[in-house]
Amino acid sequence: MEMMVIESPPECPGYMGRSYSDYNSDRCGEFPLAGSPSASAGGASTLRCLLVSSAADYSDEVVRGLISDLDSPSVESKRRAVMELRHLAKHSPENRLRIARAGAVAPLVSLLSHPDPQLQEHGVTAILNLSLCDENKAPIAAAGAVRHLVRILRCGTPAARENAACAILRLAQLDDLGAAIGRSGAIPPLVALLETGSSRGKKDAATALFALLAGKENRARAVEAGVVRPLLDLMADPESGMVDKAAFVLHRVLSEPEGRASAVAEGGVPVLVETVEVGSQRQKEVGMLSLLEICEESAAYRKLVVREGAIPPLVALSQSSSRKIRDKAEALIELLRQPATPGVNRAKAVE
Repeated sequence: MEMMVIESPPECPGYMGRSYSDYNSDRCGEFPLAGSPSASAGGASTLRCLLVSSAADYSDEVVRGLISDLDSPSVESKRRAVMELRHLAKHSPENRLRIARAGAVAPLVSLLSHPDPQLQEHGVTAILNLSLCDENKAPIAAAGAVRHLVRILRCGTPAARENAACAILRLAQLDDLGAAIGRSGAIPPLVALLETGSSRGKKDAATALFALLAGKENRARAVEAGVVRPLLDLMADPESGMVDKAAFVLHRVLSEPEGRASAVAEGGVPVLVETVEVGSQRQKEVGMLSLLEICEESAAYRKLVVREGAIPPLVALSQSSSRKIRDKAEALIELLRQPATPGVNRAKAVE
């Protein structure tokens, strides 16, 4: 089944002409959580980081020295070096390129497998900061970062897991890498982060999943990993602040037969009907499109949607100022009012 394209989902990369850093700039640099290992690093080292990062005339020799320290046998030397590099890369595109071109990518990726949780966390954040420069994404992937990021998603610190999700989002924007990331096992730990993470972690997981679920194989993996239940829970809880994000991810899942079956089995129809009835305009639109996905090839599902009272809010939505939304709402209403006959032509329903 061909997946319908939704225009302009909120805060999702690849839409509205905005980059990841545009849509959420405070998630693109270093941001240790209170109580995380990095939040308790020594004050003198942090001060030095800030001094270096604010120096406009730092030399390439300084950068090369920091990169050399990443290979030091001293854990403290490694920690100090990676903290300074991540600060240097935090706000400056020029620094991101300079650090990567000086050879930092491989030793930073090696830190992702270090047993010290602070080094892992700093390493993930440094990789994330470097990945904000598009030119750096391919070298980071080529250095083998994906498998390490997936491992950190499974068992890293909370901050490291969140930043790993952001880094995976960046790498997923490379052509053909999304499927490879899925094959590396990223989907199940992202679903786990969506279900059990902090508010920020849930948002990071949802955004990474939205990018990865552009691929058919990854949508099947997500359904198998149980993504539908936490998405519906977030949609049903306006206080989560995740209704929009969860709705857009769910719509991608519903393009697969397994996703539609899972959504119905998990009680998704009442959630979607309520979204169309009481959600924001954007939520109503994506809820309607998701119901259209569910209904187009199943008379049984259409009957269930009608029984949940979908037609009145859909009639209201058919008065939308957007012709595209109006047409799709009218198509769904017509579909729901048809006698239960097999073989409904999908193309006619969405034209």
